[in-house]
Amino acid sequence: MPRKIIADLHNHSTASDGEFAPADIVKKAKTLGLKGFGLTDHDTLSGLEEAIQAGNKLDISVLPGVEISLRFQRPYFVGSLHILLYFKPQLLENSYFISQIEDVMTKGRGDELVKIRVQSINQEFGPEGKQPILKKRLSFEEIAACASNISRRHFALVLKENHHIEDPKIVQQMIGNNSPAYVPSGIDMSLLKPVLATFPVLGVFAHPAAGEFPGPSHYREVLPKLDVIERVYPEFIELGIEGLEVYYPGHTARHRDMLLEWAERDDLVVTGGSDCHDEKNRPLGVDGVTKPEWDILFEKLMAKE
Repeated sequence: MPRKIIADLHNHSTASDGEFAPADIVKKAKTLGLKGFGLTDHDTLSGLEEAIQAGNKLDISVLPGVEISLRFQRPYFVGSLHILLYFKPQLLENSYFISQIEDVMTKGRGDELVKIRVQSINQEFGPEGKQPILKKRLSFEEIAACASNISRRHFALVLKENHHIEDPKIVQQMIGNNSPAYVPSGIDMSLLKPVLATFPVLGVFAHPAAGEFPGPSHYREVLPKLDVIERVYPEFIELGIEGLEVYYPGHTARHRDMLLEWAERDDLVVTGGSDCHDEKNRPLGVDGVTKPEWDILFEKLMAKE
């Protein structure tokens, strides 16, 4: 018997990297007949008020949230994993919460991430580094001068024009994903622990098994295999997560069953969502939670003080 989805709890708007404005994606959720909708833009809360206002007008429950990137630099895994934070709409009126969570999120992207990456390149490839390639230290200022939104291309440009490193293999050695200096996007997990301990938020491990999806998939992205997830999963439990995203387009039936076992064993609520970004490749409403699952999540969240 197919599951009857009443709420889609993982979606993105133009506030981060989605195709639809916050109000528009809520309207789409209403059109699909959903009773609940979660907006979880990447590392920003900026679309939530618009989405909540649209939900109030359309009589659809909008669950505010955010998807936060966590960076890992381990011998067995260098990359990012994600956690979804859900909370009551009233928490958006708490200026202390807003300032604290925004301060945490800024450390995983933008200038803070660029500074950390520059520092790591200097430690590895600077004049006094482990593999001294640079004749002078790389500076944050020369990278930041390239654009307001820095990408890997800007690092390559500065290495070529300012440091006269033109060999693509050497550039890749310095700034590629396999470089010993590579720092993935996201924050260190330790920075998030005070947020979960201080505020009435509910943390959910996002799409933990998507990296095992067979064949090509827009939902697979660059997520790691399950052997990595199984090694870091206890750290998510220690962090204080209270939920597991089981129902996800990039999870096979076998992995959903496995995650349901984890959730039962560790007393975690079960969540799900489409990870909608657009109309074609990652549409809205293809996954989510049933009414019993929504009720359990909603009751747990509303009970938080």
